[in-house]
Amino acid sequence: MSALRLEDVTLGYDRHPAVHHLDGAVAPGALLAVVGPNGAGKSTLLKGLVGAIEPIGGRIDRGALGPRDIAYLPQAAELDRSFPIDVFDLVATGLWRRTGLFGGVGRADRERVAEAIAGVGLTGFERRAIGTLSGGQLQRALFARLLLQDASVILLDEPFAAIDAKTVEDLLALVARWHSERRTVIAVLHDMDMVRRAFPETLLLARRAVAWGPTAEALKPERLLEARAMTEAFDDAAPFCSANAA
Repeated sequence: MSALRLEDVTLGYDRHPAVHHLDGAVAPGALLAVVGPNGAGKSTLLKGLVGAIEPIGGRIDRGALGPRDIAYLPQAAELDRSFPIDVFDLVATGLWRRTGLFGGVGRADRERVAEAIAGVGLTGFERRAIGTLSGGQLQRALFARLLLQDASVILLDEPFAAIDAKTVEDLLALVARWHSERRTVIAVLHDMDMVRRAFPETLLLARRAVAWGPTAEALKPERLLEARAMTEAFDDAAPFCSANAA
């Protein structure tokens, strides 16, 4: 049984495809990097996997996975840092799926929140407003929220962008821990050296799949060049491509 299966999936916005005819399966416990040039459809793919957008064509089979089983970390640029919330309350939102939006946070839950904050190295920052945090500190807080979600599938969209090297290594250690716990982790990444070092499987995407398999094979230089050429060849002004096209 695969954690996630894509069957001729086309994803996009206003019926304009950004990901075309994607087939493949993500096994339970996989550690998968999604890479490709800008405009390759990487973020769109994650939004489709989490259910934020529906396929234009094809099917995403999540098997027995329910909404509570999939945790999603969007790009930092999508987060409103002006929202008046502190670190403790931000991390505590990781409990919402269990307690409900207006559910109370009891003593046991507060202890779990404190443990998650400590687990990402932010003890002492609990009452700091998120707008005062550095990029690395905010990303640590968001990873603490993921810890509380306790999901079996974790989707990360550029989780290491614009943060310091120490934070990157600490958060990569959390990703490795999730992998050791047989959770499925799918991450959109740009650092090819990191992908080669830490991610055993890679999907090289250029709106279509260029390669999907062992990282060393997927990231061969000729395939990276093919991905860039494919992305540059797409015409965003072109008419809608039928999801059933060959």
